[in-house]
Amino acid sequence: MISQSSFAQRTVSFSFSFVLLALMSGTANAAETRPNIVFLFTDDQACYSLGCYGNQDVVTPNIDSIARDGIAFDHHYDTTAICMASRANVVTGKYEFRNGCNFEHGPLKIEHWQRSYPILLREAGYMTAFAGKIGFEVEPAGGGKSYLPESDFDMWGAGPGQTSYETKKNKSMAKYADEYPHSSRSYGAFGRDFILSAAKTDKPFCLSISFKAPHKPDQPDPIFDDVYAGKSFQKPANFGREHGEHFSLQSRQGRQYERFVSWGYRDRYDEMMALYHQLVHGVDAAVGMIREAINEAGVADNTVIIFTSDNGFFCGSHGYGSKVLPYEEASRVPLIIFDPRHDNSGKQLRSRALTGNIDFAPTILDLAGLEPPSGIDGRSLLPLYDDPTASVHDHLAVMNVWGPREVHSLGVVTKDNKYIYWPYAGGEFQATEELYHLSEDSLELRNLVGDADSQQRLQQMRRLYDDVVAYWKAEAVPYHGYQEYGQIFNRSYHWAPKPRRRGQ
Repeated sequence: MISQSSFAQRTVSFSFSFVLLALMSGTANAAETRPNIVFLFTDDQACYSLGCYGNQDVVTPNIDSIARDGIAFDHHYDTTAICMASRANVVTGKYEFRNGCNFEHGPLKIEHWQRSYPILLREAGYMTAFAGKIGFEVEPAGGGKSYLPESDFDMWGAGPGQTSYETKKNKSMAKYADEYPHSSRSYGAFGRDFILSAAKTDKPFCLSISFKAPHKPDQPDPIFDDVYAGKSFQKPANFGREHGEHFSLQSRQGRQYERFVSWGYRDRYDEMMALYHQLVHGVDAAVGMIREAINEAGVADNTVIIFTSDNGFFCGSHGYGSKVLPYEEASRVPLIIFDPRHDNSGKQLRSRALTGNIDFAPTILDLAGLEPPSGIDGRSLLPLYDDPTASVHDHLAVMNVWGPREVHSLGVVTKDNKYIYWPYAGGEFQATEELYHLSEDSLELRNLVGDADSQQRLQQMRRLYDDVVAYWKAEAVPYHGYQEYGQIFNRSYHWAPKPRRRGQ
């Protein structure tokens, strides 16, 4: 069984008491020894959308430059591949079933928000700013109307729900609308302004930007219309329905399956990918604005940049569109970290270590010299910057308890393998297992559950899965409907609830 104690945190290089003493004294020395932190977060961005992840068809020079300067991670997973839950995972360092936040479940309760990295950094003397799609609301103590935590930041440019690609429609960003009518570059301008202002103080800063792009509907910045005009894109080797026939019947019941057709990937692939990559290119331009501001402010030597996404996107792989499911294109995403203070920077290193979105909160707190809250699931990634060949997890859970009940699933992933369990049964459905040897089959083209030579691998992954289920049963929050899944995901339990209407 996974225990909370197994998530031991990296010991920081200077004592926590010294940091507290410096903060209490109010000296500038504390600000000088703690780095500034810029956390850049996209929406629905797959690994294959970046040049630094091997795509020669795209133009992403600014994001690629972060990878050249820092370290890129090749096995990074969003443990829930949908925006609301993923964002709650990021700020809390906890799996979805331990923070209790997702669509169809409920908002983030204030006791979790108060232990999030933005709150803890501000309490420790950081200036903090947030812009873009925050993706969740906070529920106050004792219940009541949930709210956006605007007052918990020194500078605010975020908005409710999905926000808009039109800057003028985002109330907190309206002042940028004339010069930057598309939201992506407006967030670049917001970041620029915050950095230039914060750098004039004696405090370190943490800037968090959550871009709407490249989330659908496709509304790219027209200033970049010429970047991919008339371009053809190479399809991945697992593109199309013929490469998804071995996937579970359950996985085909949600909207992810029909969107292969309705969103144009089957018949208009080049057109759809040009729009998608143009949205990413707009983010890349904003990243360039932010890096330019870091240099202009004179803080480039002490500003750490983290770039990632809340979930990936299928874009036609296996004959699916959208995200949500625990397969590679939806759950594995880019992660790049650049720490200019470190000797390993500038070496174009990559890490094959298994990492997850639950790791950002402890990593950011570690950078700031702060101990993470007890009982979180994530681990600091800073040891991987010291040694990219090291590891911080031997496995991670990947899950979906959103949408039609048929597509609810739980899996466990290691650096080399992935096991997924689909519990829904009854009628045409049977509880289904899937096993992939990722180090040899990264495109998930062969389900090895019935392979005679893979039975030892299957038993090993089942044991890890059962440990995750036991942890869920023991540690799930007692609200928002999470406790029942400790039973539903038990492989010996027969779960046949009444199905909901497909496409919900």
